[in-house]
Amino acid sequence: MENFTPVSALIGGGLIGLGTLLLLAGIGRIAGISGITSALLFQHEDKGWRLAFVLGIICGPLLASLVIADFSYSTPTLSLHTVIAGLLVGLGTAWGSGCTSGHGICGIGRFSARSIAATLTFMLAGVLVASLFN
Repeated sequence: MENFTPVSALIGGGLIGLGTLLLLAGIGRIAGISGITSALLFQHEDKGWRLAFVLGIICGPLLASLVIADFSYSTPTLSLHTVIAGLLVGLGTAWGSGCTSGHGICGIGRFSARSIAATLTFMLAGVLVASLFN
């Protein structure tokens, strides 16, 4: 269990929770990454905070690696499978009226029955697909 890192997972989860709470309390928005990114690309209003949010997701690990000596992160390799998977996730988030972060982090935290059902569905589907391919 070399990848078992409960302390860093607890700190990371706490920071994600704090970030989503600040976004909700500060400007009344749900931290659904797919929705924020989609609106940033395809809508004309509210671009400022959306751009700051997306840049924070991208620049956060880069800045952390400069401050924390043993901080590491990985980037996925780009392949046809990755592109297809990304498109399917995008399609699923549009059909499901929200993404994994919106439903899983924010929705469950607000005790939304729809988000709990959505999260159970995509987690079970993920376990099923991973089991089939491994």
